[in-house]
Amino acid sequence: MIHFNSDYTAGAHGEVLEALVRTNMEHTVGYGNDNYTAEARDLIRKAIGCEDAEVMFLVGGTQTNATAIDGILARHEGVLAAVSGHIAVHESGAIEASGHKVLTLAEYDGKVRAEDVDRYIEEFYADETYQHMVAPGMLYISQPTEFGTVYSLAELEALSGVCHKHNIPLYIDGARMAYGLKAEGADFLLTDIARLADLFYIGGTKCGTLFGEALVVANRAFLKNLFPLVKQHGALLAKGRLLGVQFGALFRDGLYERIGEGAVQLALRIREAFRAAGYEVVKESPTNQQFFRLPNDVIDRLRETISFDYWGPRGATDSVVRFVTSWATTEEDVDVLIHAINKK
Repeated sequence: MIHFNSDYTAGAHGEVLEALVRTNMEHTVGYGNDNYTAEARDLIRKAIGCEDAEVMFLVGGTQTNATAIDGILARHEGVLAAVSGHIAVHESGAIEASGHKVLTLAEYDGKVRAEDVDRYIEEFYADETYQHMVAPGMLYISQPTEFGTVYSLAELEALSGVCHKHNIPLYIDGARMAYGLKAEGADFLLTDIARLADLFYIGGTKCGTLFGEALVVANRAFLKNLFPLVKQHGALLAKGRLLGVQFGALFRDGLYERIGEGAVQLALRIREAFRAAGYEVVKESPTNQQFFRLPNDVIDRLRETISFDYWGPRGATDSVVRFVTSWATTEEDVDVLIHAINKK
């Protein structure tokens, strides 16, 4: 069986795993106070062009989102997000569980528009009863989005400008940041993310590590006392060295972006193969997630040898499905899939 379900079905990239094995029997202090973690922090600061950024390594994406959002918002505030955003759909109410409402906005291929954010905030405070309602306290976006689309640099600049106009932070979920950086037509860099976002995280779990994310606070006016917040949310790893070693491997020699580039190129091959076979491409995703509408009999045939997921409920005659590549996907995997697509 060949797997295209997600980008975290395999373990860790070989270079990451080798670094873990090589350092396995070393004894270090815990909670990220070791030299490997210090080096990883410095490597990330260099990559993002922000030497005074605070960098903290957390165990997973949901914990990172919950920690950052809960740490930023006052008790009466909520977080603005696309109606399709990860925190609004696929985090089991983790944000609401901490007492903060997700305030949803219209999505356009998974993205929100700066004018909608501006309008929401303007209209909120124009209502004389606004003190009886949940206030918009920050903006959450993901780069790439749940649909594999990416914000252009101009879109990111517009969103950052609106957030600064209204004095709320811009937070970017970068669970798949490696694939966004190497997306087809992408015009932004990590340095742009750090310049425009007040805080963001660089995904590891979906981008070559066994587990872990790097939360970056670029604007230190926000999210003070980060360490105890991480611990309160169950996101602090006692063996913090394991996260430092992994992120050091990702950023020491450019592995993070190489991982993204390889996965995206394979995903684009898959997209064009489905298109050439006459199947509908549901979203024009330039990243490692690809979405297609397929007849149910084709889905059933492919799933005999290839693993992938439905994107929503199965339809009466056809359904939308998602194929995801990762650092672990090989050219041979894609060759087998393409052969199966063209087999009638």
